Amino acid sequence: MTAEPKTRSLFVSLGPQRYRVERPFGDFDRGRAIVSDVACDSRGHVFVLLRLDPLVDEPADPIIELDPHGRVIRSFGAKDILDAHMLAVDAEDRIVVVDRDAHRLVVFGKDGAVMRTIGYPDRPGELFSHPSSVAFAADGSFYVADGYGTSRVQRFSATGERLGSFGRRGKAPGEFSTPHGIWAAADGRVFVTDRENDRLQVFSATGEPLDVWPDLPRAMDVWSDPDGSVFVTDQVPRLTRYDRDGNLVGSCRPVLNGAHGIWGDRSGNIFLAEVNPSRITRLTPVPG
Repeated sequence: MTAEPKTRSLFVSLGPQRYRVERPFGDFDRGRAIVSDVACDSRGHVFVLLRLDPLVDEPADPIIELDPHGRVIRSFGAKDILDAHMLAVDAEDRIVVVDRDAHRLVVFGKDGAVMRTIGYPDRPGELFSHPSSVAFAADGSFYVADGYGTSRVQRFSATGERLGSFGRRGKAPGEFSTPHGIWAAADGRVFVTDRENDRLQVFSATGEPLDVWPDLPRAMDVWSDPDGSVFVTDQVPRLTRYDRDGNLVGSCRPVLNGAHGIWGDRSGNIFLAEVNPSRITRLTPVPG
């Protein structure tokens, strides 16, 4: 009998799609920081967000840009961010960081320079109170999960005008206990991970509750691909894939202790931001 060749590869599946697990992805030094989130731009560049304690740690660049192979291109943002929590890349490839305990969003251009800030570090609650994440709709409008302080979602126009908010603290549909991750889908729906209520909630573009997808213990983050599949990370730890109607496609365990953030690129790769161990994991689709 011929012995099977030894391998150190791991594979997971989400329904019919298999992925090769690659970790850690990216040749970067995080220093004392922890990996908090990840996002990709239209070129397939990967932006890693690092979190430090602004009152304890020395300032360091919280944003690291990697090429599609994981090589460091640059880092930036040390003077601009206090408490990096989550980030998103909009349709113009601007990088928007949720500066959680500074109660604001910080918008960076492609050159890494600050374009604008939204919110007030010294006036918590005047606009945001410890926001957790941000998501952009197809028309450029955006949603902020104002997660830790007010348990609501705020809506803004593409120009930054506040349009309103929805949600409050509670357990009923449309209520939240820590709206943590958020995603605006191509069809106009808004997905919110309602972390301490162990579920994902689905809303219309204007905030009407549409559906609740349960059984997601400490649901952390959500991302949807161009085909409408919805991917949710939780702290079982699992990564779960649903179809656009909320039907379960498959689940897997691609990380050790749960992913804090998730994003995918145009090649079908899925990137997971792990806090502990602190790193990026990439899931690469296996053809066939």
